[in-house]
Amino acid sequence: MFTALAALSGMEREYIRDRTLEGHESARKNGKAIGGATVTDEAMLSMALHLRDQDLSLREIASRLVITQGAKRGRHPSPATVMRVLRDHDEENPAKTWT
Repeated sequence: MFTALAALSGMEREYIRDRTLEGHESARKNGKAIGGATVTDEAMLSMALHLRDQDLSLREIASRLVITQGAKRGRHPSPATVMRVLRDHDEENPAKTWT
């Protein structure tokens, strides 16, 4: 009996996951953003690019940047956020890549 209940529970979990993914896909198609609020802006990007040109590590760059808007105002972005912002910039401007 417990095996049957566990199987039903697993099927329900998969169903919920599939419906959630379908909802995210539908929202993206309608132009809605999925995820939290952005913490970066153009000023932070330009400062990150300047610091990267000085051959600083992602951690050092993140520790020198400060979030200026939203609930996380006054805190430092994570190195992952800095990496994502720089990567997105490099994808939009392929001639200026980080080596």
